Amino acid sequence: MATRRRFLGQAAGVLTAAATAQLAAQGTAAQGAEPITVALVGCGGMGKAHLRLLASRKDVRVAFLCEPDAARLAQAVKLLEEAGQKAPRAVKDLREVLDDKSVQAVWIATPDHWHGPAAILAADAKKHVYVEKPCSHNLREGRLMVEAARRNGIVMQVGTQSRGAPHVIQAMKRLQDGAIGQVLASKAWNSQRRGNIGHAQPTDPPKELDYDLWLGPAPYVPFQRNLLHAIWRWWYAFGVGDIGNDGVHDIDLARWGLGVTEHPWTIAALGGKYFFDDDQQWPDTQYVVYEYPGDGRFGQKRQLVFEQRIWSPYVQEGFENGNAFYGTEGMMLLGKEGGYQLYGRRNKLIERVDARRADVAAHHDNFLDCIRSGGVPRADIEVNHLTTSLCHLANIATRVGRVIRFDPRGETIFGDPEAAAMLRRTYREGHWAVPRGV
Repeated sequence: MATRRRFLGQAAGVLTAAATAQLAAQGTAAQGAEPITVALVGCGGMGKAHLRLLASRKDVRVAFLCEPDAARLAQAVKLLEEAGQKAPRAVKDLREVLDDKSVQAVWIATPDHWHGPAAILAADAKKHVYVEKPCSHNLREGRLMVEAARRNGIVMQVGTQSRGAPHVIQAMKRLQDGAIGQVLASKAWNSQRRGNIGHAQPTDPPKELDYDLWLGPAPYVPFQRNLLHAIWRWWYAFGVGDIGNDGVHDIDLARWGLGVTEHPWTIAALGGKYFFDDDQQWPDTQYVVYEYPGDGRFGQKRQLVFEQRIWSPYVQEGFENGNAFYGTEGMMLLGKEGGYQLYGRRNKLIERVDARRADVAAHHDNFLDCIRSGGVPRADIEVNHLTTSLCHLANIATRVGRVIRFDPRGETIFGDPEAAAMLRRTYREGHWAVPRGV
């Protein structure tokens, strides 16, 4: 497994901007190919963004839209029809999508608690999967997703589209080529102002929402007005917090640039709710340190740091969300939406590259190209499981308030039963979407 992870990391790192442009051109050329029949599961904010892009393609036929909120489902159908597409089947139950053998690929843009279960079910139905970030709600689900993709021989791409941005690929290659010497430490930060979700009491769900289907295999939590839509990500039962929402993008780049292709062994974290007086459960403030021991010798250990302040309206080191890489001969500052600056000794600016945000359409191209070619996508589930696991481990360490020791091979926590229990979740007993092996 470690060998495969190392191969995937190296393969992603050696891509150049020219290679990225070539892949994008292949995606455009595929517009004349036989259309791939797809379904979109989850028609809300990001789901609607995906749908707009899919509706403009000639090499894709959107056959199904799946959403438990009837109002959102109707809006998605209208969007597709206004784009000149044939009316899809509009359903609220994922099982109808899975049972249709004509569906070749599924886009999953549901709340986080559905990512793993839906992706595993789709893979076992022999359908390729594009699943939004974070790929899983908990660490155990991520491993089961990797196993499902491999045993079924399907492509599973995760929506961390920054891996395909030409300036990011170029920055990673510069780091791997030794532009700042040995990269011994990296940092990712999520610094922005989120909103207060207020306090609310349980009430009946809106008539247009099938709340039982929305809950899926998650434990029952009474509906309240500040639970939906998009606000679910701040709740333990349904989301991973903002570290899994926005932070995961920058953590992914921090891990990639650091050159680590396995889990860390030690995780320390402090944080909690410092600012928001509301019903949010996940931290609004976190400081997390991960240590990778390597072989224990000098120059082999690595450290990754994550900072989160979602009440802060300030730009940090030039980027609202960004990365810093610290090498023995220099430093790099990187923004997934703003380019990078490479500094040598004595803060000498060696290289500056400006860039715009990553292209989601190009990430679609990469996924569809891999379906046709059998290739490995840029944000393959095995690569992304390593990154998303950092979000889960950070949240666990923050919640228990102590250093945790992690076994990278067994994917378990040493000597701390309370923390180890958080690697998994509780499911609704007997629910049809509970993954096997949880």
